[in-house]
Parts: sequence; C-alpha cells; structure tokens
Amino acid sequence: MMYNATQKFITLSDGREIMIETGKLAKQADGAVVVKQGDTMLLATVVAATTAKADVDFMPLQVEYKEKYASCGRFPGGFMKREARPNDSEILVSRLIDRALRPLFPADYHADVFVTVQLISADKDIQADALAGLAASAALAVSDIPFNGPISEVRVARVNGELVINPTFSQMADADLDIMVGATIDNILMVEGEMLEASEADMLEAIKFAHEEIKRHCAVQIELCKELGKDVKRTYCHEVNDEELRKEVIAGTYDKAYEIARAGSSKHERTDKFHDLETEFAATYSAEELVEKGSLIKKYFHDDVLKMAMRNMVLNEGVRLDGRKTTEIRPIWSEINYLPAAHGSAIFTRGETQSLTTVTLGTKLDEKQKDEVLVKGSEQFVLHYNFPPFSTGDARASRGLSRREIGHGNLAWRALKPMVPVGSENPYAIRVVSDILESNGSSSMATVCAGTLALLDSGIKLKKPVSGIAMGLISDTTTGKFAVLSDILGDEDHLGDMDFKVTGTRDGITAAQMDIKVDGLSYEVLSSALEQAKQGRLHILDKICETISEPRVEMKSFVPRIVQIVIPVEFIGAVIGPGGKVIQEIQKTTGATITISEVDNKGVVDIFCQDREALEAAQMRIRGIVTVPEVGEIYKGKIKSVVAFGAFIEILPGKDALLHISEVDHQRFETMEQTGLKEGDVIEVKLIGVDPKTNKLKLSRKVLIEKK
Repeated sequence: MMYNATQKFITLSDGREIMIETGKLAKQADGAVVVKQGDTMLLATVVAATTAKADVDFMPLQVEYKEKYASCGRFPGGFMKREARPNDSEILVSRLIDRALRPLFPADYHADVFVTVQLISADKDIQADALAGLAASAALAVSDIPFNGPISEVRVARVNGELVINPTFSQMADADLDIMVGATIDNILMVEGEMLEASEADMLEAIKFAHEEIKRHCAVQIELCKELGKDVKRTYCHEVNDEELRKEVIAGTYDKAYEIARAGSSKHERTDKFHDLETEFAATYSAEELVEKGSLIKKYFHDDVLKMAMRNMVLNEGVRLDGRKTTEIRPIWSEINYLPAAHGSAIFTRGETQSLTTVTLGTKLDEKQKDEVLVKGSEQFVLHYNFPPFSTGDARASRGLSRREIGHGNLAWRALKPMVPVGSENPYAIRVVSDILESNGSSSMATVCAGTLALLDSGIKLKKPVSGIAMGLISDTTTGKFAVLSDILGDEDHLGDMDFKVTGTRDGITAAQMDIKVDGLSYEVLSSALEQAKQGRLHILDKICETISEPRVEMKSFVPRIVQIVIPVEFIGAVIGPGGKVIQEIQKTTGATITISEVDNKGVVDIFCQDREALEAAQMRIRGIVTVPEVGEIYKGKIKSVVAFGAFIEILPGKDALLHISEVDHQRFETMEQTGLKEGDVIEVKLIGVDPKTNKLKLSRKVLIEKK
C-alpha cells in the first residue's frame, strides 16, 4: 500500500458504528478525513491560508457542503448533466456546519479557511447531513489549523415517543420532533429544528440527549488528534494591538457611550451619536497618528467600549439600548388584506422590524419539485424570504439571494409547516413570500407572524396561529450574573452571548434556532430562556389574534377555486384517455385546469378554475366518466342520435345507452319517426339491464309511462 491510513471508530448507543479515517485521501489538504456509516461516506477537507490578508479583522471562514449524484448511482437533472451551484438543502447544511465551527476559531485568527464536505457514497436510508459537522470537525482535528474544538453535530428525533440519535429516513415518517444539535465536549453551540407543538421540557431533554452522544464523538477526535501529533497547532500573528491605546479609548469614550446607550433612542439616532462620539475622540489625534491608530481606535470603540456599555447597562440596571426592560416586547401593529389583488397579504411590524408578506394559491402543477441526491418529490407549501439592503438603510445594490435569506426563510417555513394543511385537507399549492421592509432584530420571527396573518387572510384553514420571538443573553462568567432578553435588537444579537429563536402555537413549540457564543451556558439558563420565550411568544400571539384569529370564511372572489374528487384508481386511465385525449378535451371545453395523482391507491383529481360554472361543468364530466350506471336507476338523458332500431342516449357524461324502439312506449311503432323523438331531446329513462356479452346498456322509457 502507498498510504498509511489511521482509523477510529465511534459506536452509537444502538450499536451502529461510525468510522473516521485519515491519511488515505486528499493528503495535500491541511486536514482530510473520510467519515463512514453503513454505505454512506463523507469526504471532509480543510485548507487555511498561511497568512491573513491586510486589514481583515474577522474570521474569513467558508464552508461548502456538496452531494454528488454518483454517490447513489444517479445522473444530475438538467441539460448539462453535472452538479451545478448548491441547492437550498446543501446551503442549509453548510450553514449548520459554519454556525458550529465559527465561534471556536481564535478571535485573533484571520486567515482564510475553506472547509469542504462532500457526500461521495450514499446509503439511501441514511441522512448524511447528520454526519457533516462531525466530518468537518475531524478534518480540523487532524490539521494544524488553530481551532478550539473539536465539535460534533447529531440529529435527534422523537420517534413513537422515544428519542433517537441520527434516525434514518424511514424512521422520520413517525417522528414528531427533529432537531440538529452542535456542541463541544463541554458546551452546546447550536440547535436548529422543528417539532409538533413540543413542550419546553421536551426540547431541553432532546438537547441533553444529543450532548451525551456528542461527548463521545469529541473524545474520539481528541484521541485521533493526539495520536497524529496534531494537538500542537501552527503559530500565527494576525493582529497587532496597542494596549495603551485600548485603555485611552475606553477612558475617553466609555462614560459618554454609556449615557448614549441608556438614553433609549432609536437605532439610527443611536448609531449616529455613537459615530459622532468615535469621530470626536479620533479628532484628538493628528492625521499622522490616525494613519497608524485609526483602525485600532475603531476596533476598540466597537469591540470594547460599545460592548461593555451595553452589557453593563443590562446587567447592572436591567435597561436595554432602546429603554426597554429585559422581558419587554416592542410595540406591535399588524394589518391584513393590505394588497387587494393578492390572494392573501399582511403587514407585521414589531418595533423597527417589518415584514410585508403575501400568499399565492395554485394547483398541483405549481408545487415545488425536489430532485436532490437523496430526496425526490414535491412540496405543496413553500416560503421565500427576501432581505433587501434598504431594510437596514444600506446604500448598496441587491445582488442575488444570500445564504442568510435561504436560512431565515427555511426557519420560518419549518415554523409554519406543522400548522399548514396539506394533502386531502387542502388541495392548494401555497407560496408565502416575506419581503422585509425594515429590520432591527429578528426579521425571521416577523416573517412567521406575518405568514400566519397572510395565510389566515387567504382563507387557508391554518390549524392554529403561530408566532415567533428572538431571545438574547447577556452573561458575566466572573460574577455569575446573567440576563435573558426578550425580542432582541440587532445590536443585542451582535454584542450579546446568544441568539435564540423560538416559534410555536399556544400549545407548544414548532421550530427553534439557537446560536450560543459563550462557554459554559448552563441548562438552568437555557431553561429560563425557554420559559421567558414562551411568555413573549404568547404575548405576540395575542397581538396577532387581535388582527385576525380565524381563517377568512370565503376566499377572495378572484382566487381560483379547486374542487377535489377522489375516484377509484382503475378509472384514472379513463379520465386521462388515450394519449391524454379525454382530459385535454375537458380542459379545452371548460377552461379548467385538471391534475390527477395516485395517493394511497386512490385517484385524486384536482379541478382548478376561477369560473364557477366551468368548474361545475368539468366536475360533472369527470363524475360521469367514473360513475358506474346502476340497473334500476332513472336517468335524465340527452338523445345523441336516432337510428332505425332506436335511439342512443347519453345518461351520464361520456356514457351512452340504447333505448330500443320497442322500449319507447307501450304502443308499437314501426319506425322511429312515429315516436316523435329527435336528436337533442332530453327524456327520462330507466336502466333495465346490461348485455352480458357486450356490456352495452339497455334503457326503457315505457316502464316510466303508465299503461292506459
């Protein structure tokens, strides 16, 4: 063999095994591992630049997760037949990895770091995304890149009442809780997921359950790191600090910054005052001095002065940047039907955050088609989130969809999804679009609230209203003081220790997303945050319900109507007709749009049309095709043609039967002309039999006429 591979194994609580292998593939990367469970294999690599770029004062981390179609023997769709840009699911997994890794790089490390995780072999029943965080961390563990890990991520689902680590796709069909948890051996870092009205205690139990598993993953990585001699990391110097200058900035600006912070002003007014204070202090230095010290003054003012002022004000006085108490929610107002031509619309405004949300209703043809490596199918309910630069007063162009927009939209979608009726409960395809018009804290939670309002306005029978709230945390590990903040501002998110978003109904949590930026957050603090979030969530829900609490009774007049008919599966072919001839003819003559699908061994026919008469006409045509005529039943039929021996009568749409000349009346007729019946006449007839050889239907009119 030309390689020297090292392998480590993690045994899950149910006996399944995960292998970590390094030294075999991608050896020119700074770190590379293959993580294998069953037939699923992930290749994770990490490469870091040897130096930091000039004037970079942040962590330039880029995470890419990619699923290869060849991993499960499939061709990519589309004309090019190759993997293209990341789809939404790959971006969401990339974000999950990024959010767990990013806080653990040293604060003064600014070299470009590229983490790439690729699905190279796929067992179709194993959810590969649950292994991606472990793979990325293991690649860092076997590298010399400075990193305060390791970490791991696991999925926890509650299946038939039991918590399960990294469940299969098959098991997820019976799950009512699905969360992803990222953590180090000591601390929780990240939580994201959805649940069916779970309690706060249930969610906390699932997080603890996940952490116990993650501890074992981390222990194996630490062992691997030491075995390979990678516990000593590369040296670097990416920052040059001036401690004397730091003290001068704090001494010269802190008291004034504290007074501005506690004044309770609006976002832009406060920002302008802070900017003026920074400029005023910088002006005490000469132009020559500012060439050297200007960037450091800016850094110390924002990272030290403003952070200290905001945090001390909260911990010592219980007062926040906008003057609120820690549990206080900003003023809320909302409105429905703001856009009269939309199927449903709403404005939700909370403080300086505002969402204008629309709902559009369509047919099965409008459903989102998914053709991913491991997931194929369609989604009846979709939600899209847009965050234009003007929402924060930024003077820049909007250049395409950001990963943040995809992530925030996905969180809002997961929040509303359990309460949106689908399938037989609702025949409509639903698209919700949230356009953020103002933002100062938690626009994703504003999207949840506006989405609820717009869905109710559209007439969709939402099972229960859903609201959401973003929580924050300010803590001091030296004194043990902490404050949980309800409905956080953007600055409180940036300068605080936690961003915790929780959504739900009155009866429980439907989705959550948490990012923790401080070590040693206890479960006691987390439990306190969850309980405070519940109270805030219910307050916001009350405000929503003041605007609208039940779905609109009647959909707007211009909303196309859908009638859904369930037919025996054997009649699907008859409705479609040879080469689609029958269904196309019905659509052409009525103007309705018709879709047919097979669900649970039944045919489901959706008829979609704005004109009620056309809808009823199409419905009658289809019912006629699938209705089996019954002997003894009386029908009102139209004479389609008259022949020498009788008349053919359409007793049901598309179903003709013979009225023989002998069955027209009690008297005897020699010719059909004597009967007086002609094409186009509508008469009542009775089905008296079916020819056993030809299956032709026999009618009688005379049995309905009293004999004289």
